[in-house]
Amino acid sequence: MDKSVIRIGQLIKSRRKELGMSQQFLAATLGVVRPTISMIENNRRKVSADEASKLSKILNIPIGQLVGLEGVPEIVLPKTADKTPFKSQEMPMRISIPQKNLTKFKEVLLYILDRVGSKPNIGETVIYKLLYFIDFNFYEQYEEQLIGATYIKNHYGPTPIEFKKIIDKMIQKNEVEKVKSRHFAFPQTKYLPRRKPDLSGIQANELEVIEDVLNKLSGMNATQISEYSHNDVPWLTAVEGRKIEYESVFYRTPGYSVREYGENIS
Repeated sequence: MDKSVIRIGQLIKSRRKELGMSQQFLAATLGVVRPTISMIENNRRKVSADEASKLSKILNIPIGQLVGLEGVPEIVLPKTADKTPFKSQEMPMRISIPQKNLTKFKEVLLYILDRVGSKPNIGETVIYKLLYFIDFNFYEQYEEQLIGATYIKNHYGPTPIEFKKIIDKMIQKNEVEKVKSRHFAFPQTKYLPRRKPDLSGIQANELEVIEDVLNKLSGMNATQISEYSHNDVPWLTAVEGRKIEYESVFYRTPGYSVREYGENIS
């Protein structure tokens, strides 16, 4: 049994009783029949993203608490001597991307840079978020990893921890040029491609997801896309400085979800 189902069912039941609600009242408020509430509370049915959003408001439970996952692995981050907050550039390389996808990471990054890298708003922060939404949108749609990078939650939004080591190697091989610039009053790190991407290892459905994300989000600046990422359920349910779980995409709310669901999430 999925531990997240158990936790959610127990939480809903406990909170409902605490508020003095009957199953019938909660069902009517949620817009379902009473047996549906019984099934959810007894771990025989998952809640949809829309139902999770409504339950959060009805039961006054933060959405992050309602759909937070239990029993998931965490990344223990190294502490600096002065205990300063986590900074992505200080994160050591953790090879969590499957070896076969390391090449794909490079080619997807080169494709992003070739398509939008020259736009004045596209700096390192925006690239991080574009990669995140490409990875998580693809996983939600196909239940498979595109790149499969490891993203951690920090103040500025999802950050791929493998990025620094990979981009440094690409710079050494003259595949990418790193440029320090400014976007309005803010310092910015840009990356410009020195060669065209090799798309032979990228499938049509992968390219479609990449294009969808670029068309929707590449016009945002760093502040806008960071704020946008902060309302996505995977980021909301993660612990600060810890790994963002791919499985949490199946609890996304409308506006972020990229997959059509039936009554149940399976």
